[in-house]
Amino acid sequence: MKQRLISVLFAVSVFVSAFLLFQVQPLISKAILPWFGGTPNVWTTCLLFFQTVLFGGYVYAHLLTDRLRPKWQAVVHIVLLTSAVILIQIVPNDSWKPVGGDSPVLRILGVLLVTVGLPYFVLSTTGPLLQAWFGRTFPGRSPYRLYALSNFGSLLALLSYPFVFEPVIGMGQQAALWTIAFMGLAVLCGLCAITSASAQFPVNDDEKSPAEPNTSEGESGTDEVVASRWWQWFGLSMIASVMLLATTNQVCQDVAVIPFLWVVPLSLYLLTFILCFESENWYSRLWYGLGGAFCVAMVTYLMTFPAALSFASQIFVYFAGLFAVCMVCHGELARLKPEPKRLTAFYLTMAAGGACGGLFVGVLAPMIFPLYLEMHFGLVICCVLTMAVYFHENSRREEGDQMPVWGHLGGFVVIIGVAIILQSQASAVIRDAVEIERNFYGVLRIEDAYDVDASAETLNLRHGRILHGVQFKDPQKRMIPTTYYGENSGVGRTMNALHEHREQLKIGVVGLGVGTLSTYGQEGDLFRYYEINDAVVRIAQDKFSFLSQTPSQSEMIIGDARLMLEQEPDQKYDLLVLDAFSGDSVPTHLLTKEAAAVYRRHLAPNGVLAIHISNLHFDLKPVAAAIAEEVGLDFRIARGGFQDETAEVPNLWLIASDDSAILSDPNLMELVKPSPEERVLWTDDFSNLFTVLHKKLF
Repeated sequence: MKQRLISVLFAVSVFVSAFLLFQVQPLISKAILPWFGGTPNVWTTCLLFFQTVLFGGYVYAHLLTDRLRPKWQAVVHIVLLTSAVILIQIVPNDSWKPVGGDSPVLRILGVLLVTVGLPYFVLSTTGPLLQAWFGRTFPGRSPYRLYALSNFGSLLALLSYPFVFEPVIGMGQQAALWTIAFMGLAVLCGLCAITSASAQFPVNDDEKSPAEPNTSEGESGTDEVVASRWWQWFGLSMIASVMLLATTNQVCQDVAVIPFLWVVPLSLYLLTFILCFESENWYSRLWYGLGGAFCVAMVTYLMTFPAALSFASQIFVYFAGLFAVCMVCHGELARLKPEPKRLTAFYLTMAAGGACGGLFVGVLAPMIFPLYLEMHFGLVICCVLTMAVYFHENSRREEGDQMPVWGHLGGFVVIIGVAIILQSQASAVIRDAVEIERNFYGVLRIEDAYDVDASAETLNLRHGRILHGVQFKDPQKRMIPTTYYGENSGVGRTMNALHEHREQLKIGVVGLGVGTLSTYGQEGDLFRYYEINDAVVRIAQDKFSFLSQTPSQSEMIIGDARLMLEQEPDQKYDLLVLDAFSGDSVPTHLLTKEAAAVYRRHLAPNGVLAIHISNLHFDLKPVAAAIAEEVGLDFRIARGGFQDETAEVPNLWLIASDDSAILSDPNLMELVKPSPEERVLWTDDFSNLFTVLHKKLF
């Protein structure tokens, strides 16, 4: 009975530890996402931190069990557990919010280090440490079931977050529940340490391993063979990690930055690891080698023609490609696993490969690639890997079962085709750009748009795939408002109405673009632009002339708009324009009840709030309407369409004010009052982009 209770203690501790380890990743990442512009690189940087700390935890567990006696292992780890409980603080306080000029990557790493750094390190040590202690406590019993239970807890944590915790529980409650659970886990782990230290059984190194004791095919016990495989372990782990991060980045850029699209790739990555190490029957080299190459080809097609598939189809293709590639990487790792007594080095090497994959995507790639080319790089490497695995397995089959020569030629065609297509796509983008600049917030491209009619030629700014601004090259047309800001747009009509009612307007604009709104400026007007990306400011001032040609005055405030507005005294804006939601990286913190209160404070009496809610994937009308109502403003919805002569594109604006004269102005006659509908009121504690996805996308 006593042994059964001790077994349950170890099992519960391992399961809870794994659950908390993967539950805290989307929790803290979502908490700090608004501080850094909602960019996909926030999640990439967070994953880099988690992978690095996980490697550190593996090193700690290895050294602790290898260098110290059981009694001192327990003492050291209990001290570490106690320190983590005392210093725990999951949600960072406001003092960690970034200020202008900060390095986002360093700031994110610093925030994570002082909040979840120590608790996450403790959790990362628990799996290997408790499995080693279990082997000491129960000689002759394999701890592999604990390893399987740990994987199940991790997967359950990831899948439950976007479907259970995020839609129902606010950030504050999530953090409180996680903290309480961590404190309980610290007690359980302390009991496990004491139990293991008091065990009188001899330690059998072979039973420390969390993997099956069977020797894998072709393995050798010699140190030379094991050493020669380190680079294989490291390389396969790094490839899988690169594809995980690159795929997540790509999906978030093309679709949205939401926890659902963070945890699903990570869940697939973990699932392939579970399947490949649980049984050899899950992994077929022939099928996954060929299937992986096919999936890579499909992803290549999607990246070349992104508009060819629907939202749901895009997600499926990207995730299918990730799953196939990770099955190959982890399947080959499972086949190369060493004899049990060397598995500690095996898992340390895999953790190091995963961390280096994170360093490549999160740190090195932005320094060496002008575009998001890490996905291109990963796809070519993975295509070569999958076909090499297929050919190797095919060569081992009996002669009558081998693939014919034309099949080999087809495989080489796939590899060469993927490489050529991706290289051509990247080269075309670079060739067509006047200038490219990449930083933490994404890739900015200035492009010349030529036309048969010289007067219709334009200079365009793109942020990823989103059109950020357009200006005609013709000197006679340079001050024509374009894209989302044309004369027929909601904000264009509002500007004209305000100029008829008031003089010398003071206007705040969240999101600079290329400064197109300055075309409406008149003598005495003041435009104050809030822009988080200083590269956008430089391009708007140096490459476009909206800001220099307007008779109005302009000021630039560098930093997150909400953080800057919170710090400023009341600005008394006649018009406050929110233009930060047309892209896929929607900064949800700008559309919450608390943010609306900040905007209301900065509006002059009878001031107007204009929110640009055009978005390919999200229906933001219910959210924008809810915050307008929350601060007591009446509102209208304005739709704009194509205007070839002014380069205006379809746009959607919400215009809100408590000035009935403005909303009933003849300039705004086309504005419509939407029929009553269910509002979606977000708060700083609770927001969920997944609930406002356009239904047609599925």
